[in-house]
Amino acid sequence: MPSRPAATFPLIAVLGWGATFPVLASALSRVDALNLSVARYLPATAVFVVLLLLREGRAGLRTGGRLGEVVTLGIVGFAGFNVLANLALGHAAPQQVALFVATSPLLTQLVRWARDGVRPRPALLALSLVALVGVGLVITRGRLDGLGQFGVGGLMMLLGVIGWAVYTHGAGRFAQWSPLRYTTLTALTGTAAMLAVSVAADLVGWQHAPAAADLVAVAPQLVYAVLAGSVIAVLAWNTGVRRLGAANAALFMNLVPVTTFAVQIARGYRPGGVELVGAGLTIAALVAANLVTRTRPAVVPVATRGHAAPAGTAVTDRVAVTDPVAVVAR
Repeated sequence: MPSRPAATFPLIAVLGWGATFPVLASALSRVDALNLSVARYLPATAVFVVLLLLREGRAGLRTGGRLGEVVTLGIVGFAGFNVLANLALGHAAPQQVALFVATSPLLTQLVRWARDGVRPRPALLALSLVALVGVGLVITRGRLDGLGQFGVGGLMMLLGVIGWAVYTHGAGRFAQWSPLRYTTLTALTGTAAMLAVSVAADLVGWQHAPAAADLVAVAPQLVYAVLAGSVIAVLAWNTGVRRLGAANAALFMNLVPVTTFAVQIARGYRPGGVELVGAGLTIAALVAANLVTRTRPAVVPVATRGHAAPAGTAVTDRVAVTDPVAVVAR
């Protein structure tokens, strides 16, 4: 059983992420979704760049001839997920959006099936179906005439989570890089894409550049989203993955919608019985799916056969994970 100190790290991460959805939803009343994404990730990416320079120097910023892959993953995963999540929050409640995020481990397995030909176990596919039924109960509140609520927000979030699954799967192809390097370089390209799209949207009138007063009004939300929802959460998550292994750490992702529901209830939201049943069904299915897919850590990742793993890294589930908190402490 994982030790309590080790389990603390992914717990910090998922609590931070679960509370981020209601926080960002409250900021959307003053700042448009694209501009909010840029305002969040420009400072967060700057922090990652500084950490990478301190750890690996300028060499860490080189793509090693893999610029195309980095740009693609940065746009599809990093930018795609975060922009679509913010847009979805304009059409769906935070607790609904969070449930879609909790399906990311399952979707990652499906992406692996599509790209690597590694077929998931039948039990995983069955549990995926159960999880989606649970999401449907929450969004529709058990009423057939509520199916229309899937609409634009649900589609955006589903596409965003698929993009994140592609991004997560892509990390296995960069096992010779430290996770801090992979995160930083994809964050740079993803943030650049977000900035370009946001500026274009402002110019054509799809959204409006926030006034200084708007940014001041949402400053508390931005501070939380940058520090707790981005920097601290990512560092804590990577540390937890290193100490627990990817399979054990992934179980904590199921607490994201629980946290979001708790925050919403604290803010006065009162979920109905069908919603609670749906949320419980989804979470139970996802926990079971993670248990089904749990594997032993691999000694040598497939993506780097013939290459030694970087010093100071541990290889778990085909992804090399460096402890970024230890890096900061050095």
